[in-house]
Amino acid sequence: MSFLDALWKEAIAAHSFWLLAAVLLALSTSRMMSARKPRLRALGFFIALHAAALLGATALAVSGSDFANEMRIPAWVFGAVAFTGASALLVFDVVLPRLRLILPRIVEDVLVAILSVVTAVTVASRAGVNLSGLIATSAVLTAILGFSLQDVIGNVAGGLALQIDNSIEVGDTIKVGDVAGKVIEIRWRYTAIETGNAETVLVPNTVIVKSQVTVLGRHGEQKPLRRVIHFNVDWRHQPSDVIDVVQSAVRGAKIPCVGDEPAPNCVLLELGESYGRYALRYWLTDLNRDTPTDSEVRIRIFFALERAGMRLAMPAHAVFVTEENDRAALKTEKQTRRRKQLLASVNLFKALSDDERDELAKYLKYAPFTRGEIICRQGDAADWLYLVEDGRASVRVAEGGHEREVTKLVSPSFFGEMSLLTGEPRAATIVAETDVECFRLDKDAFQRVIERRPELAGELASVLSQRRTQLTAAREGMGDVEGTRQRQAKVERALFARIRDFFELGP
Repeated sequence: MSFLDALWKEAIAAHSFWLLAAVLLALSTSRMMSARKPRLRALGFFIALHAAALLGATALAVSGSDFANEMRIPAWVFGAVAFTGASALLVFDVVLPRLRLILPRIVEDVLVAILSVVTAVTVASRAGVNLSGLIATSAVLTAILGFSLQDVIGNVAGGLALQIDNSIEVGDTIKVGDVAGKVIEIRWRYTAIETGNAETVLVPNTVIVKSQVTVLGRHGEQKPLRRVIHFNVDWRHQPSDVIDVVQSAVRGAKIPCVGDEPAPNCVLLELGESYGRYALRYWLTDLNRDTPTDSEVRIRIFFALERAGMRLAMPAHAVFVTEENDRAALKTEKQTRRRKQLLASVNLFKALSDDERDELAKYLKYAPFTRGEIICRQGDAADWLYLVEDGRASVRVAEGGHEREVTKLVSPSFFGEMSLLTGEPRAATIVAETDVECFRLDKDAFQRVIERRPELAGELASVLSQRRTQLTAAREGMGDVEGTRQRQAKVERALFARIRDFFELGP
């Protein structure tokens, strides 16, 4: 008998053609996904073993060797296991999805493994292999392996439990101990979690089963998560004032990933020896942006406290050895010089004397803003002016329900002069495009100067009317010089009257 005839006979006896049909059907109809690659590799491995054993049995049969029967048994066993794998691929990847039944992957693997073992034992037993001695020996071996591999078995059992009860699914955002992130895979031994740093942490399934797991967000859901930002402010400032300043800076600020409802709120958590411990609580709308959003909120808190003159507190036991008096005097002198230079650069205050500008410089309040923060809103009532020392801001006007940018403010500049001198509501919304270093001049500080020299009202009205008329002429494209001059005179008289009334200068 030729080798090919013998191979054909052995293939028929081993049902190789049924195996080939099952493999081709499974591969042609199943979805070739990356998740199926391990199972396809295992299927190919057993097919290769079946083919090798089949060729070996054929060669031994042709040569007349007595070991041909012993070689047929592995060929049949490997073929049966490969047939089980191909059938499982067809069932789990084709039939069940069409019936809208999706089993967890680890459950599929367990079922395939059990069926493969049962199939191998059944085929070997029917081929005449005596398994009683193997079973007796395997009992002792199983006890030894069970004791030495208890962690591995625990991880497998844990992974199986997670998949069956659906307590954690791929796509969930969870926190286990110090590890927080999105579940990207649940395997036999571990659960893979991708953190916000793009790191993949492999957490053993036994740790997840035995530990407290916090589910921050379910797959496909985006429920807000409350975040808490702690900070300390000393007792020189009343807690109610601190809470109002911080809440005003964050509420309605349109910070990315900070929810509007429920609104952020600030609370006093602890009464320390030299400071109060506060917490700003807000709702995070994007769980993957926790750290950047916390940073943005902390920046808003810092700038809000800085504008209000409320510094973050240091521990009471901190000791600094320095020439404090000289240092404070030098710092005050530098700040006064900066403020005087800023006042001198503003045309509005050109009419003031050096002494008057020196006096105003003492009352300027440092009011910094961070990028994206709203400095003032259109329509808000105010009676102060801002002097921009450094930075850039966008001037936006709302018309017809839409907001558009009309110009930009680049340092050195100022805005809010009409609010300072007449109490007029804000005519535009100013938004910081960069960190903005500016100072605020209140009405009370300017009142002292203008009461001593009421004639300043006329000079200020002249500067304001000229600026307003020029802006109107540029906007409307007016080229009539005489008409512009007449309009300016009319505006100047109206502004002069409003300034005198606002500061109660009398007739």
